[in-house]
Order: sequence, then C-alpha cells, then structure tokens
Amino acid sequence: MASQASGWRLVIHGGAGVMPRGSISPEEEADYRKGLMTALDAGIGILTAGGLAIDAVQAAVVALENDPNFNAGHGAVLNRDGLAELDASIMDGRERKAGAVAQVRTVKNPVLAARLAMDTTPHVMFAGREADDLAAAGGLEIVDPAYFVTPKRVEQLKRVMAGEVKAWDRRGTVGAVARDSHRNLAAATSTGGMVAKAPGRIGDSPVIGAGTYADNASAAVSATGHGEMFIRAGVARMICARVELQGMSAQEAADVTLTDVRSLGGAGGVIVVTKDDAAMAMNTDGMFRGEADGAGRKITAIYAGE
Repeated sequence: MASQASGWRLVIHGGAGVMPRGSISPEEEADYRKGLMTALDAGIGILTAGGLAIDAVQAAVVALENDPNFNAGHGAVLNRDGLAELDASIMDGRERKAGAVAQVRTVKNPVLAARLAMDTTPHVMFAGREADDLAAAGGLEIVDPAYFVTPKRVEQLKRVMAGEVKAWDRRGTVGAVARDSHRNLAAATSTGGMVAKAPGRIGDSPVIGAGTYADNASAAVSATGHGEMFIRAGVARMICARVELQGMSAQEAADVTLTDVRSLGGAGGVIVVTKDDAAMAMNTDGMFRGEADGAGRKITAIYAGE
C-alpha cells in the first residue's frame, strides 16, 4: 500500500476468512462492495470536513453494523442457542482512551455503547445486561433481540450445528482505522463472534490490545479472525509496539504479527494506519476491505492479491 505521509486516511474491513474466488456470487460480491463503500462514505464525510478520526471510525462501523451482510449488529452470527451476543470496542489515539462492550443483546449499535462507556464512565469494558442497561440509560437506540436475527444467519447456524460447514469458514467482524487531518489516530471494531459459539464466549474484538488499539505515538489497528489466537498474540498492541519500538512500517508490523498468529494455529487479518502509512494484511483467502484518503483514492477489495 503506497505511503501518504500527509492528510487524512481511512481503512475499513468487514472480516477475513475462507473465501476463494468463485465462492461468492457476483450478486453477493456487489452487495459486499456496496456495503463497504457506504461505510467508507460515512467516514469520509467526517474526515473531509476536518472531523476527528474517532468520529470517523465510529461512523464507518455503525454503517457496517447496520448492513446485514456483515457479522456485526443487524445480521450478526448466532450462538448455539440461536441468539446474537455482540461485542465492540473503540479507542482514541490522542490520550489512549478506550471503551468496550461484550455480550450485548439489545443495543442496536454496539460500537455506540463502547463509545458511551469511553466517554461517560471511568471504566473501559462492560458486559452483558449491564452493558445493555448502560446503553439504554445513555439514550442509545434499544431493539428487540430479534432485530439482529436474519434468515441467512438462522440457516447458517443450522448448517454449522448439523456439521455441514465449519463455524470458522467465514468471518465477518467489522472494523475501521483512521488518521484525521490533525494527525490523530483511532480504531473501532464490532462483531457477533463465531457461528455457533458457546453462550458467553468473548473473542478479541472488545479486548483492547487484541482486536483494537490506537495510539498517536504508533498506530491504529483493528483485527478480524480467530479471536482466541488474536488474544493470545496480543495482535493490535503488538503491531503498535513494532511500529513504535522497532521502527517497522505498518505493513511489516502487520505481516510479522500475523505470522505469529499463524504459528498459534490462527487465521485472520488486520488493518493498520500510522502517521505515515497504512496496511491491510491477511493470512486467509480474502478479507472484505476498503480504503480512502485525502488525495481522492477510494477502493474496495475482497480477495487476497487484489
């Protein structure tokens, strides 16, 4: 990915997984790319107006949470009991403030609940009913749990429970990283987790330092993949440390860290933005992703090698 040392930059992802060319129909591919473009536009609108990176990543992730094609918010995957348990986190690189929620079931946009936790409490993470209660008390939109459930995800759960497909064949965690025109960095991630997961299971997406991290001194990172391995490898924080302490580029730090994830048996991808460059990396067949910058570049991609 070409370096652009000045101006704003936005990178997003909609999950990485086993998706070789031909496994997605042209119609599905068009829907995915449309959803990625919608999310890019949501963040672009803020960044082009001189807005903050933290607001841009939030806007991009909200757009992806509202798109049923991705595994976050409406259309999230279901646990083995047929329920959506949602996780999200957000981090502002200016002061390393962060917020996260896990196992929420009624807040329409979990990333907004994570932002609420960051902005209005002295804590970082809330889980379960208390996280939903925090969102409701904070005036966020609350929905019936059935809102998140779509026919596609019900069928997917049935197939996984019947052993027809592996639960980890496709992942759809969403995320965004950005650098604003003031040179601030931010990151956000949101997910429904893994299909047929055990109730109560929490992956890397809401874990600061694993699925999400942002620090103006190094980088902003959002990850997607096999959450347990990303937690064990401390992926997001490790990428930032390699940029800050070892002087690695965004791409080098991402690639080396994903090699470590692979050594643990994990697969997935990351998006990274620094003060000087950006990167999209994966050790899978593909990752739904997109990028835009102040020079007018705006692209989407799905398969490895695009």
